Amino acid sequence: MNFNNISTNLEDGIYYLTISREDKMNALNIETIAEIGLAIDEVYSNAAIKGAIITGKGNKAFIAGADIAEFANFSSSEGKQMAQKGHEVFNKIECCPKPIIAAVNGFALGGGCELAMACHIRIASDTAQFGQPEVNLGIIPGYGGTQRLARLVGKGKAMELILTGDMIDAEEALKLGLVNHVVAQDELMVTATKLAQKINKKGPLAVAKSIALINAYYEDKDGFEMEIEEFGNCFNTEDFKEGTNAFVEKRKAEFKGE
Repeated sequence: MNFNNISTNLEDGIYYLTISREDKMNALNIETIAEIGLAIDEVYSNAAIKGAIITGKGNKAFIAGADIAEFANFSSSEGKQMAQKGHEVFNKIECCPKPIIAAVNGFALGGGCELAMACHIRIASDTAQFGQPEVNLGIIPGYGGTQRLARLVGKGKAMELILTGDMIDAEEALKLGLVNHVVAQDELMVTATKLAQKINKKGPLAVAKSIALINAYYEDKDGFEMEIEEFGNCFNTEDFKEGTNAFVEKRKAEFKGE
């Protein structure tokens, strides 16, 4: 699949998706959002893909926000349509049954912070900066930022960050629970890859069910009942048989996602 604004590469079951607008600090324009959506569709449909890592090209920016020049003269209806498309793509990331890791290699502002938050796990370089600075433009986060930031760091801190538009560094993001790990810039992709490889060795059906159930906590669903149901369903899978047999036989399990 050929793209104009992103690049993709599949290696050993890991799908690397890189936002490749380095001259624009990897800013998200409408075309880029659409291309990310198509790439995530590939993650869903391609059985060879076990997980994905999203990053930005270069060392300065993961994604420095939306492409302001593109929407500066939008009407209300055009703005709403833009937000709807962003929500559609980012929800697709959040709900993906395969783990998606954000490798945040620099500025993650506005839509960049929102994309990182839509991923299941976030690893940041020690040079990363996070923020939702939309109030400086007279607008609000439009790709889920008001909701996901509050879920990750709590209402009070989300209020402060969104209302002030302030940026925070990687260490502060780690303290707040916005990111899972902070590593040196040159260790970022290695760390993200090792984590993806570790998850990919687990039962893929169990991983997918776990993602769905953790998400259910935030979707006004009865996650406890869903957990009971899905726990029982696990016993009907070949992965369960393989996992338990491997444990008893003291060997590594070879899961097939069946």
